[in-house]
Amino acid sequence: MTRGNKRDRDRERAQTRAGNKGKQPKDDGLTPEQRRERDAKALQEKAARKAAQAAAGGNNAGGGRGKSNKK
Repeated sequence: MTRGNKRDRDRERAQTRAGNKGKQPKDDGLTPEQRRERDAKALQEKAARKAAQAAAGGNNAGGGRGKSNKK
């Protein structure tokens, strides 16, 4: 069985529904340096929260599996 042009028509319809938005870079008004600083600060805050959770004895602070791997 052949599909004909159904796949192509569906792609075209999806593009028109999406408003013909291609992949465009995010325009948040920041320079690359500002963006790097913002991201670095967010990562530091996240690491600090995770360290505080680990110090408080939070569950699954190390990531990975919460249960034993034994079979």
